[in-house]
Amino acid sequence: MSGVIEGFLVLACVVVVGYAVGRAGVLGPAATEVLSRTAFFVASPALLFTTLARADVSDVFSANLLVTAVTSSLACLLYVPVGLVRRRPPGETAIAAMASGYVNAGNLGLPVAAYVFGDATVVAPVLLFQLAVLTPVFTTVLDVVSARRAGNRPTLGRAFTAPLRNPLAIASVAGIVVTATGVSLPTPVLAPVELLGDLAVPAMLLAFGISLHGASRPGRDPDSRMPLAVVVTLKTVVHPLLALGFGLALGLREVDLLAVVVCAALPAAQNVFGYAVRFGHGVTLARDAVLVTTLLSLPAILTSVAFLL
Repeated sequence: MSGVIEGFLVLACVVVVGYAVGRAGVLGPAATEVLSRTAFFVASPALLFTTLARADVSDVFSANLLVTAVTSSLACLLYVPVGLVRRRPPGETAIAAMASGYVNAGNLGLPVAAYVFGDATVVAPVLLFQLAVLTPVFTTVLDVVSARRAGNRPTLGRAFTAPLRNPLAIASVAGIVVTATGVSLPTPVLAPVELLGDLAVPAMLLAFGISLHGASRPGRDPDSRMPLAVVVTLKTVVHPLLALGFGLALGLREVDLLAVVVCAALPAAQNVFGYAVRFGHGVTLARDAVLVTTLLSLPAILTSVAFLL
């Protein structure tokens, strides 16, 4: 299981560096926000575009994509009644719902898949669905909620055109168009975009690490304890079980079944924390959810491999 553990250690090392930077204060008090906004407006759109532009359509559009689409959506939607019943703010509810089903398929899923299956492309359906569907949907919702909080009651036209102002949605559409049409972009065009995209994951991990300095332990705030517990349960228990059940229902067996379960067992992505900081909703809940699900996902993945492989 050394490959799985190695993936977690790489992620943890960058977060620890971020914590050290935050403790030293060398980037100033606005470091978390600046890094998160850089990732949101510059690096993440570039990463989205290059990832989707290079996606192999035949590898992506499969039964695994259907399992991912259904189970990730269900995991996200299952949190919504909790947020409504507990009268949580709409923005926090959106962030919590995203954390319940949006997995760390990029910087953690790729090395885990490469070790367990010997093929990193098994996470391609997860990446495609999250980048092309979940990211634009949730960031659009957060954009509308933020406008309302600022006192600008968005019109129906503004709500429908929100994706046109969202760099992540624009990058997703552009990447899908490129891969669907088979256009081959010249190196001078693609190289700077790739270079910017390489900044996305380190920037989000550093921002996350910086935010941990001086932060209270997860769940210490009684007001956020229940939402955090629900998010962690949905992400680490319910989501993998949904993938297992739906995968079996579709006739997936052995390696194919293990692939969808392992992908569902991955922790909440750092992207969720980055979006929380960018829009100013549920920042503490997002940070705690990413931290706790990352700690719990390792035994969940190891258990899945032991029982299904």
